[in-house]
Amino acid sequence: MTDPIADYLTRLRNAILAKHRVVEIPASNLKREITKILFEKGYILNYKFVEEGPQGSIKIALKYDPVNKVNAIKKLIRISTPGLRKYTGYKEMPRVLNGLGIAVLSTSQGIMTDKEARGLKVGGEVLCYVY
Repeated sequence: MTDPIADYLTRLRNAILAKHRVVEIPASNLKREITKILFEKGYILNYKFVEEGPQGSIKIALKYDPVNKVNAIKKLIRISTPGLRKYTGYKEMPRVLNGLGIAVLSTSQGIMTDKEARGLKVGGEVLCYVY
């Protein structure tokens, strides 16, 4: 697999379209950090790191609206790919849906959202948009 982040986002997207409650994804440190950000921002209900086997996995409980059965995540878009990396400075930081969504960035100070990176005045690689 050449792009584990795209695989992570695709597994989440497929689970949402199939209306699954829980999705299991192979773990890595980058995927763990993205999962923590999605939980902190309220896009997923809960998560659990399972340390089985050589790699481990992440179990993610998806968040649905109880009345309309609509998922909290509307779109997951991969921005920076292995073939074309997208970097940004803190002054040109993208605003997703005019601030309603989040952009997940990989910076020199770790994985964070666009708002946190703007506050710390650091730029980095734009991994994905979530809204």
